[in-house]
Amino acid sequence: MNAIRRYGSAALLAATVSTLTFGTASATEGYFSNGFGARQKALAGAGVADSRDATAGALNPAGLTHVYGTEIDFSVSAFAPVRGYSGDPGPGLTPTGEFESGREFFFIPNVAWSSDAYKNSLFDVVGISLVGNGGMNTAFSGNSICGFAGPGPFCGGTAGVNLLQMFMSVAFAKQVAPGISIGVAPILAAQVFEAKGLGLFAAFPGVTTDPTSLVPGGQNDWSFGGGVRAGIEIAPMRNVRIGVSGTTPIWMQKFEQYRGLFANGGEFDIPASIQAGIAVDVTPQLTLMADWRYIWYSGVDAISNPSTNAFNCPGLGFGGIDPTQCFGGTNGPGFGWSDINVVKLAAEYRHSDKLTLRAGYAWNENPVSSRDAHLNILAPGVVQHHITAGFQYDLGGGYHLEMAGMFAPNNTVRGDDLFGPPGNNRVEIEMYQYEVTAGIKYKFGEPDAPLK
Repeated sequence: MNAIRRYGSAALLAATVSTLTFGTASATEGYFSNGFGARQKALAGAGVADSRDATAGALNPAGLTHVYGTEIDFSVSAFAPVRGYSGDPGPGLTPTGEFESGREFFFIPNVAWSSDAYKNSLFDVVGISLVGNGGMNTAFSGNSICGFAGPGPFCGGTAGVNLLQMFMSVAFAKQVAPGISIGVAPILAAQVFEAKGLGLFAAFPGVTTDPTSLVPGGQNDWSFGGGVRAGIEIAPMRNVRIGVSGTTPIWMQKFEQYRGLFANGGEFDIPASIQAGIAVDVTPQLTLMADWRYIWYSGVDAISNPSTNAFNCPGLGFGGIDPTQCFGGTNGPGFGWSDINVVKLAAEYRHSDKLTLRAGYAWNENPVSSRDAHLNILAPGVVQHHITAGFQYDLGGGYHLEMAGMFAPNNTVRGDDLFGPPGNNRVEIEMYQYEVTAGIKYKFGEPDAPLK
């Protein structure tokens, strides 16, 4: 891990700065992006068995064997997540009324490149992609009055979290037999986290294993790490392809400035995931896709541990006797997120040599239960449906314009105020999302292309 930090972090940080200038919130399955680049966005993230551009390396590196020549993809998404919470009248901490988060507009860039010009005995195609996650982004005003007469939802003024994650991967793909391709992509990752407005917890020094790093004044803290993505694509029939791609956990350095907040002394790895799917060319023009995805949020204690663990901590004053369940402890409180299944359905219709039409739909399980609704005011990743559409148009000269749109309908979770009487059921969190993506794809060496 030290080698990753020493040799990888400088390059990754430089590449990441431009992305973080925009922000990396994104249409979310929990807090994972539902797709990268304009094509995947239009297909609701489906296509693990149907790779057709350089961004495929961020989904299934094996699919890069179908991306001929040299290509660069660039896209920017304008993402608008609308997040809010409400508190019913009654005893507890949550302010009474309805409240909406700030930070409701983000620009998210995506860059990918691939080429078969370096083909050798080890690989046929190489690709580089730079993509991001960031579904935990909230900022609730301190104008509301909490149940303990302090400002904001947690009595510490404007409250929220900001988690940004950026991934740079270098993919290598090879066709090992007719109809069988494999690929592997080492990943370097950077993430930055900020929390603020949690002053209530600082009033209980015994609630954390490290009082100096529970709520360190809303400071940004960086960490770096790495993992691996690998995939395979098999064509059992001429018009049928099956693809599987998996990503290991991304093992990250701890957030040292938040070692008294996150379980295991600031540990915040990035969960593992797997995606499998099938693509069928119904006609030469029409391809249908069906994918399944699984995300192991349970593999990261800071995300999956129940928020109610805090009440077993002696320092909170609720009769708890287990210091390991204090903030920062080995079983410290988290957001209570569960593993989720995701199902994706999509279609791509190549209407002509110039125009391609795309549409998709994705459904995912909700990672947030009613038990953890209160703390997830900070991270209400509760949307379950993504409806998408888009197109690609050949502009000539090697340039292709891509567009995608997404709508995620409103979803809510209701649960107890953790500081109210049991069964009070007075907290509700909600989110819905819009996203528009525009991209340019350039194919080096296409007819009339200026660069060959």
